[in-house]
Amino acid sequence: MTAPAPTAAPRARTARGTATLLASSLSNQVGAALGASAFPAVGPAGVVAVRQWVAAAVLVPLARPALHRMTWAQWWPVLALAAVFGGMNLALYSAIERIGLGLAVTLEFLGPLAVALAASRSRRDLAVALTAAAGVWLLVLPGGAGDWTGIGLGLAAAACWAAYIRLNRVAGARLPGLQAPAVATALCALAVTPVVVVLVVQERLTGAPLAYAVAAGVLASAVPYAADLVALRWVTPRAFAVLCSAHPVWAALAGTVLLGQALHLHEWAGIGVVVLANTAAVLGSRVHSPATGA
Repeated sequence: MTAPAPTAAPRARTARGTATLLASSLSNQVGAALGASAFPAVGPAGVVAVRQWVAAAVLVPLARPALHRMTWAQWWPVLALAAVFGGMNLALYSAIERIGLGLAVTLEFLGPLAVALAASRSRRDLAVALTAAAGVWLLVLPGGAGDWTGIGLGLAAAACWAAYIRLNRVAGARLPGLQAPAVATALCALAVTPVVVVLVVQERLTGAPLAYAVAAGVLASAVPYAADLVALRWVTPRAFAVLCSAHPVWAALAGTVLLGQALHLHEWAGIGVVVLANTAAVLGSRVHSPATGA
């Protein structure tokens, strides 16, 4: 009887992790597309508000943070994370409204890429940065008719994501498990409660718009959080970061299929170049921990 190859089990775990992460990123972008379907009724702010409440409802029971034991050294990065959560999601969804899902998510993706390159001064990483810049040029410049406000919002979301990565490392070192993102998400949800109240009073958060916004919260927050936690048992942080490159591709496909946001050839090329630059940055650097958007 022949013994099974010793690499069979690791390969199976890697395959499961890869499939889980790809499904997670697809869920995230489908959720964003469904959230965009609620824009005519509740606007980006309404979708973000409902999404934050759904995320808080999922994360807080999982983390069960001990708020009464938190010190100021633990509170300040969490408060900063809450501000970043709100700014990142509002900027992203506002960008989606103006320039479409695929372009908005690709611009936001420059945030983690910038973090990956920030500490390096090598020629290789300079080449990666220039490649990413070329990808952005392909996305926004040809034709000269870009929505510069939407582009600015996408870049603001990227800056928030970069800040989130840095802050999450600080908060994660001071609070165990999911306590930091759970408390930050709950604080952000409380901050946007007036938006929900106004929409309810105006009877705008009903029926299909409410369903779309809740779906965005479940598919773009709850499912990715759970899936990423499971997948990280099966894949390395480096593989995790590389597979995150699927986000812009899924976003472009979700925008095309679900929202009718057809992209031009140069925009597909720009997305491809940015994805390639991120993959090269990850493979050429030391990845210590994943960084997912909230």
